Amino acid sequence: MAHNITGKKVAFLLTNGVEQAELTEPWKAVEQAGGQPVLVSPESGTITAMKGDWDHADSFPVDVPLAEARVEDFDALVLPGGTVNADTMRLEKDAVQLVRGFAEAGKPISAICHAPWILIEAGLVEGRRMTSYASLESDLKNAGADWVDEEVVTDRGLTTSRNPGDLEAFCAKILEEVSEGRHDEL
Repeated sequence: MAHNITGKKVAFLLTNGVEQAELTEPWKAVEQAGGQPVLVSPESGTITAMKGDWDHADSFPVDVPLAEARVEDFDALVLPGGTVNADTMRLEKDAVQLVRGFAEAGKPISAICHAPWILIEAGLVEGRRMTSYASLESDLKNAGADWVDEEVVTDRGLTTSRNPGDLEAFCAKILEEVSEGRHDEL
């Protein structure tokens, strides 16, 4: 089922070391559904993506510096993975606060691969059914999540997925959640 999200702005929060496909595939899905993807980063200028954890890939321009990003300017949030990106972002206090802000506003949040690390830092995983890259299973369980090994899981507007092999299902769920809009309980 195709979802039209025309006029919806979707923030993509990331930095250097992002897994390229986990940025570009959801980005393309948002654009093709009529939405406007916006790259938000603590970096200025451009960020460099990775293919896996070792190979540098393409560079992408930053649209909005993290310091200027406001929850009210967006309809949803996408958190791409990549080990380096996810580990760096969970230590960025402003990024963690922005993620909390999206949750407090009931706006859909989608995280893939290692990106749920920032959800743990934001205190958003306890009591939720979630998935992630396999190496985060213990981290999520220790933070109170009900971790499952499934390609995509949505729990009250919070969508998680395991890895680039799940991108088709992840992208479809992002569009569904963005088209549904705010959730009372996120």
